[in-house]
Amino acid sequence: MYYGEIKNCDIADGPGVRVTLFVSGCTNHCEGCFQPQTWDFHYGKPFTEETQAQLLDMLAPGYITGLTLLGGEPMEPQNQRALLPFVRRVRETYPGKTVWCYSGFTLEELLRDGSHPRCEVTDELLSLIDVLVDGKFVLAQKDISLRFRGSRNQRLLDLPETLRTGTIVLWEDGMGR
Repeated sequence: MYYGEIKNCDIADGPGVRVTLFVSGCTNHCEGCFQPQTWDFHYGKPFTEETQAQLLDMLAPGYITGLTLLGGEPMEPQNQRALLPFVRRVRETYPGKTVWCYSGFTLEELLRDGSHPRCEVTDELLSLIDVLVDGKFVLAQKDISLRFRGSRNQRLLDLPETLRTGTIVLWEDGMGR
């Protein structure tokens, strides 16, 4: 897997101060995408052990709330396979920090057998994510007043509760995730 950018001290992609990883590769190609260069699966730099160690170090300070995965598309199958061991390490090292993931795929697509993004690691990776911001960016539904998302069709899902209950539970500020 490759990544296009890492941001330390990001306040735009989830609550609090976060470390964000922009992975490379996306087949969604949303009209109006703010980072179309990340559609290329080989854009940027390789996601190495050194990169992972750097991210783990960035997550260490107490003022860092958690990790956000975006892209590109973290839920492309090849990206899921690369991210799963890393997200496991994040969870083991920092159990009190949250993990957010932005995906152009809906949760329903991610869970549907035979869909493009679903693979052998999808369920485990989803189980490690606190909030999934799902759905393609839709230019016609762009709304800059929305918190943590770009278009009205996108949802902020409280993923543990959604997976536990089998019904969509939306994330709201103050939920602790």
